[in-house]
Amino acid sequence: MTRFDRYLLSQFLALFGFFSLILVLIYWINRAVGLFDRIIGDGQSALVFLEISLLTLPNVIRVVLPVPAFAAAVYTTNRLTQDGELVVMQATGFSAFRLARPVVYFGLSVTLMLVLLYNVIVPASRTVLAERTTEISANLTARLLVDGTFMHPTEGITFYIRDITDTGELQDVFLSDDRGTTTRTTYTARRALLVRGDIEPKLIMFDGMSQSYDIAKKRLSVTHFTDFTYDLGGFLTSGAVPVRSLDELSTVELLTPTDALLAETGATRAAFLADGHARIAQPFLALATSLIGFAALLLGAFSRFGLWRQIIGAVVVLIVIQMINNAATAAALQSVAAWPLVYLAPVFGILASCLMLWIAQRPRRRHVAGPGPSSREGATA
Repeated sequence: MTRFDRYLLSQFLALFGFFSLILVLIYWINRAVGLFDRIIGDGQSALVFLEISLLTLPNVIRVVLPVPAFAAAVYTTNRLTQDGELVVMQATGFSAFRLARPVVYFGLSVTLMLVLLYNVIVPASRTVLAERTTEISANLTARLLVDGTFMHPTEGITFYIRDITDTGELQDVFLSDDRGTTTRTTYTARRALLVRGDIEPKLIMFDGMSQSYDIAKKRLSVTHFTDFTYDLGGFLTSGAVPVRSLDELSTVELLTPTDALLAETGATRAAFLADGHARIAQPFLALATSLIGFAALLLGAFSRFGLWRQIIGAVVVLIVIQMINNAATAAALQSVAAWPLVYLAPVFGILASCLMLWIAQRPRRRHVAGPGPSSREGATA
């Protein structure tokens, strides 16, 4: 790599790191606000929120990386053009394709990051995230030990605690069980303890009363008790075996789907192939976006007012590429044989950038004015 290539590559990478940090933070904070309300509202600690939010971070980075690549290419090219550095290099005989070589290095570096994210880091983080989510959903102690709030841990169950003492004793407990089709039962107790059983957690209530209402006979039965044990196993979420999503599967599993995987996920074979090939094709959008940002600005001549028309044109090209990507992905999900369409957007972007580079290095025609009246008079004289 020549000194010029290293210089341009360092400029691209420095700005890429800055733009990536800003965009990832904005996107992550936006996602974290809703996540914080949901996790803390379920009674989990701040450490659980931090763990879950960090596990979602790789997917956030995967989504936003092509945008900072484009922004870094556009900003750096515009600045170097205004400073005259690219103009000097073109005057020394560098073609547009030669100038684009460090941009290719930069685009391939970002592409490699995305390949690792798409095929290794994100599937691993989504697998761990699914496991932790399942564990948190089954953690009844954290979900139920919230005082002063009516909670609904599962459909048909209402649970309320007025206060929780420092020793963990529950004060003034209300429990309503409306899951039965023939009876509805309500429990109230002055004190209660939440203990761990051999298999499932249990709620031990003291000095309370149970009220059972027979819906068919419209009869209410009241029973007072000194102590009563209630099995909290029914509070658990569905006991079905959790299934994996496509994001949790490896790329090899997506490209070679078996009948067992199809039955486990409930997805079609076309969805498997489209997602698997997308993990290979989508990273190259970073190469396409960086090349488009660079090539579009080379189309403009030097101007002290900037290259805003070329920048707007590059943004329009990116919008077209995204529209092609959305349409191709939707078509690939419909047919098993349509998976090559997921490569259409990156290929179109790279070819479009090559076309702009070819146009940029062609000599520009200059309009030469014909002889004016004064020159003709001079010639006649």
